[in-house]
Amino acid sequence: MGRIKIFVDGKEYETEEGKTLLDFLKEKGFYIPTLCYHPLLEPVGSCRLCVVEVEGMKNLQTSCTLKLKDGMKISTKSERVQRAVKTALALIRSTHPDDCQTCDANGSCELQDLLYRYNVENIYPEKEILDLYDDSSPAIIRDISKCVKCSRCVRVCDEIQGTSVYSMMERGYRTYPGTFMDTPVYDTLCTSCGQCSVVCPVGAIVEVQDWRRVLEELDKHDKVMVVQTAPAVRVAIAEEFGAEPGTISIGKMVAALRKLGFDYIFDTNFSADLTIVEEGHELVERIKNGGPFPLLTSCCPAWINMAEKEYPDFLENISSAKSPQGMMGAVVKTYFAQKIGKKPEDIFLVSVMPCTAKKDEALRKQQIVNGVRAIDAVITTRELAKLIKIKQIPFFSLEDDQHDDPLGESTGAAALFGVTGGVMEAALRTAYEVLTGETLPKIVFEDVRGLEGIKEAEVEINGQKYRVAVAHTLGNARKLLEKVRKGEAEYHFIEIMACPGGCIGGGGQPRSLDPDVLVKRANAIYTIDEMKKIRKSHENPSIKKLYEVFLEKPLSHIAHEILHTTYEDRSKQFKLVKVS
Repeated sequence: MGRIKIFVDGKEYETEEGKTLLDFLKEKGFYIPTLCYHPLLEPVGSCRLCVVEVEGMKNLQTSCTLKLKDGMKISTKSERVQRAVKTALALIRSTHPDDCQTCDANGSCELQDLLYRYNVENIYPEKEILDLYDDSSPAIIRDISKCVKCSRCVRVCDEIQGTSVYSMMERGYRTYPGTFMDTPVYDTLCTSCGQCSVVCPVGAIVEVQDWRRVLEELDKHDKVMVVQTAPAVRVAIAEEFGAEPGTISIGKMVAALRKLGFDYIFDTNFSADLTIVEEGHELVERIKNGGPFPLLTSCCPAWINMAEKEYPDFLENISSAKSPQGMMGAVVKTYFAQKIGKKPEDIFLVSVMPCTAKKDEALRKQQIVNGVRAIDAVITTRELAKLIKIKQIPFFSLEDDQHDDPLGESTGAAALFGVTGGVMEAALRTAYEVLTGETLPKIVFEDVRGLEGIKEAEVEINGQKYRVAVAHTLGNARKLLEKVRKGEAEYHFIEIMACPGGCIGGGGQPRSLDPDVLVKRANAIYTIDEMKKIRKSHENPSIKKLYEVFLEKPLSHIAHEILHTTYEDRSKQFKLVKVS
């Protein structure tokens, strides 16, 4: 593409031909209102809020779809543009409920911000509001009365995840994102990934709100209150308080949890190390026994849901190791309960996760340990921020605190769980040294890093080459699995993460329109790894101690009993329908 000159609000600029006007304006710091636009998705121009006036064109143009050409003269602030924006917002308001004060999106609602900014009054008669409420899922709630018809949920489910659960139904002001025949969302191909909730600009799709229950338990405090924090939360939580994406805030996060009243604050990174030891040894066993290959990672619950619903033929390939959340729950309700002299039912364990599907995972029957649920409640990064704000805890004024022992020590490898390719890299660090008995010559596996949708690499161990692959987003996972199904590719080890960028882009993470948000969070994860003195999971002293005093050895009988899980073919139990 060549260089061109354009004029915006009377000022001359030089840019690249073919770029969308909205991308250009955002780069230059112009404020342009949007609702249907999201940097992850293909622009559709349906909300008509990003309109501009272009000399020589009769109608206003949507800047998200307008490709730049040489000599264009554009006005972003004309009276005609401002009138069109306010009219569009007034029409949206006329079909939107007035329940902002009790809405779960209050304070983080794009429509609320726009109505306030443009001082939009109720100038149109209120139209019928569609009353469709779906709480069938343990992960997300759909309240279509609040829908603004932006189609973000439809597009992310189709373009990014390839699941196509939703489609825009009806016409005009009655348009809404629906499932086939309005089937409850949990009875469709939905994996609970929550990407629809993280891109929704309003409160039409939100995660199941468990923070209120956690608040009640903290206030009641008749149990030992324990919390675990996932790797990706620490590089995103600060965004909820105005910080730049990728701000590392481990100490402040722990201090805030202490202020909330938790008795013990453990690190899911510890159990990520534990997962790698178990999963790494599982990979070693398969290498020694000649398969079955490929071994597929098990720590992403949305991927597990997809496998059980759509790919049951791959279930024997999935590692039986529980996810880090599940392993922490099992260790807390067994080893730790014994250590502090409490019954498992006397401990209330909360998980802080970047993921909505973790809410789903916590309810699986395989997560019951000693007759009780291993994880009592799961809250997202966004929900933790709500708790901190409700309790009026000054996040950035807190002195840094540390996770508690014995389940708070972790390695750099564990931190990598937060980003795509991280589980693969952590597992290879351990598998290499277990198989060879030698120190890894180079600790960083560059070939599995980065935000490319599918990454492939070849790793040499003991003179033997092993093929590995990494996929993030379910859309890319489908492409990879279909290649394996058809015999077009063979691998020894595959990592699958459901969300863009892995857990850093999880469905429970802070909502962001920053196109570089995943890069910033990923770089923060790599920084945490680099800062750690110990960067291999099997070298974690607390993990070694746990095996000595409780688990005996990797893949032992007791390890299999509490740290491993099973899967089931659910493909015939659901109305597995895609909407086209």
